[in-house]
Amino acid sequence: MVIHVYIASSSGSTAIKKKQQDVLCFLEANKIGFEEKDIAANEENRKWMRENVPEDSRPPTGYPLPPQIFNESQYRGDYDAFFEARENNAVYAFLGLTAPPGSKEKWSETLVRVLVTGNRHALL
Repeated sequence: MVIHVYIASSSGSTAIKKKQQDVLCFLEANKIGFEEKDIAANEENRKWMRENVPEDSRPPTGYPLPPQIFNESQYRGDYDAFFEARENNAVYAFLGLTAPPGSKEKWSETLVRVLVTGNRHALL
């Protein structure tokens, strides 16, 4: 599975540039494979992104703004959803990926499983 991050390389908005950079830097730092899809340089990318962001995730007026994140063709969310997942150590789940062993997210998953099932041996 490949993560697709829809960005605008020539955005005039500093806020959009910072958000795009934040997502891309996080993915690179955590060695999560991804492809950048530039909506400013490629009309097909722009059209695809606009058509595939779900209706309930679009702004009330205008078009969805980058960055928009997909796992293959499955919409995962925008920057705000990514940021919330990152703050909650749930980025892998947000992206639809399995957290690697030793990650905070994997540890959190294991801890929840122990709390829910009462199986302390899962920690070993």
